[in-house]
Amino acid sequence: MKIITLYPSAPALSPICLGSSTFAREIDQDAAFALMDHAVAKNLTLIDTAATYSAGRSEQVVGAWLASRRPDPRRLIVATKIYPPYTPEAIDTAVTASAKRLGVAVIDVLYLHKWDPGAETAAAWQALDRLVKSGRVRALGVSNFTTPQLRAALALQREHGLQPLRVLQNNNNLAVRDVDAPLVELCASHQVAIITYSPLGGGFLTGKHRGGVEPGSRFDVAPGHQGVYFHPLQERRLARLAAISARTGLPMPHLALAWALHRPGVASTLVGGRGPQHLDQALAAWQLNDSELFAELETDPVEGQA
Repeated sequence: MKIITLYPSAPALSPICLGSSTFAREIDQDAAFALMDHAVAKNLTLIDTAATYSAGRSEQVVGAWLASRRPDPRRLIVATKIYPPYTPEAIDTAVTASAKRLGVAVIDVLYLHKWDPGAETAAAWQALDRLVKSGRVRALGVSNFTTPQLRAALALQREHGLQPLRVLQNNNNLAVRDVDAPLVELCASHQVAIITYSPLGGGFLTGKHRGGVEPGSRFDVAPGHQGVYFHPLQERRLARLAAISARTGLPMPHLALAWALHRPGVASTLVGGRGPQHLDQALAAWQLNDSELFAELETDPVEGQA
């Protein structure tokens, strides 16, 4: 795999990185600390959080861990995301608040968490450019952007001579695929690294919700995820995964993780969870790299077939 770094002093991206959306929501601080400790022990090089995760509490948990463990910045990247609006004033306020919660003077990677009309204004990108040039942020990224939205952002940066985007973070798994060939091509042509998230579709691809939403699961705690997955196409993709799992004897999560971890053009995949075992599950799945099996998994079944 090509070695990808997001800024000059950053470590290379590990193929699996740690997502923190469960922090202060499904797991408490002690469990989150154990998960981050395990990630570092396994040489994962990025921890990802966001201002909206548990209304900022995830950032606070990551910040408390950083203060306690003081990891080597040459071995670990901490990324966070800010939500609209993307006016210069709102961006400055949001970055100040995130840095305070994280307890850092400099944010390694700052994402716009989702597209918004403000992301197509020169003023927003000029504000972000100032953050990098003033040393408050090391690298810029966007999350949940389509190919046209990313292309427009890159064009604005180029037109105004601004700091370029270094990374895109999108949902991508067997059920919901937000990283396609045109997006991969655009990112490659502009040297934008792709990081994907939710390789198990919030638990959808484990099959545990086939009889209804499992109590206490992410779909139960954060019901907004349900609307992304419970549709006929996604259900057919799940059935195909279950059928191939039954035939091969490989667990559904193992197959789904392996497929997501080996997507062409993807630099890294975020894996979250409630304990170290979820990282170990992903690390084990990384060992499976079977292009023929992956092609079978991703071929969409027609209606009525698995």
